[in-house]
Amino acid sequence: MTVSIGPENLLQHDRWIVIGAILLAVATSAAVILAGGGTGMAAWRMSVDTGPAGALVGGMLGVESAVVWTPGYAMVIFLMWWLMMIAMMVPSATPVILLYGALHRERGARGALEFMAGYLAVWAAFSLLATVLQGVLAAGGQVSPMYMTLAAPVLGALVLIGAGAYQFTPLKGACLASCRGPVDALVQHRRSGRGAAFRMGLLHGSYCLGCCWALMALLFVGGVMNIWWILGITLYIAAEKLAPGGNRLARPLGAGLIVAGAALLVWTARLI
Repeated sequence: MTVSIGPENLLQHDRWIVIGAILLAVATSAAVILAGGGTGMAAWRMSVDTGPAGALVGGMLGVESAVVWTPGYAMVIFLMWWLMMIAMMVPSATPVILLYGALHRERGARGALEFMAGYLAVWAAFSLLATVLQGVLAAGGQVSPMYMTLAAPVLGALVLIGAGAYQFTPLKGACLASCRGPVDALVQHRRSGRGAAFRMGLLHGSYCLGCCWALMALLFVGGVMNIWWILGITLYIAAEKLAPGGNRLARPLGAGLIVAGAALLVWTARLI
């Protein structure tokens, strides 16, 4: 008895391969971050200690000895950032990854996975920049070694205000629109030949980076490995990109961040 496998069956088979790869990547990244990402400090433990507010807002910075930034430690921090980006960004990018696979079914699961690789390469570049910034701030004593949060409330307030202001910019709006409606970009900038899927992943990743980089900067306020902030930002990004009318969340959040930053500045001034 011969069983024929039609195109639709093959498409479903490839789809489940891609979904499995996505789940594995997100689950593994989240587990490593929860365990501390190789820093020797469990993220869940730090998050319990500081609570949802984080060490900066909660006034729990304390005095810790500085961490020596060796090349090995810098690599650990880079991997921590990248795994965190995978855990935070891939869930909301999953529909686009699957859409690309459906539009280019002739490439099978490989095309969708190459698209995801290009997407993750963009966030690897962001993670490298974040690592450099964290290293520079740490060298100047502006980052708490224990909780990996900004050590000065004024800096935290400026980050809140800056991230809030970015929510109102045309660049934010354009990138968010592309993330919410990726079909036009996938068709208009369609690539062919070797590496086409990877380059399309780079393109979509660039739009996502333009949409979300300021939100990721908030991790320096709440704590780079604060699970409360990681989960909150992840859920917000998913709602902004995927929920009906999610684009209308950008400005209210921006206003809220600006108000929170101003309040932190006023609170800091009263302590001086």
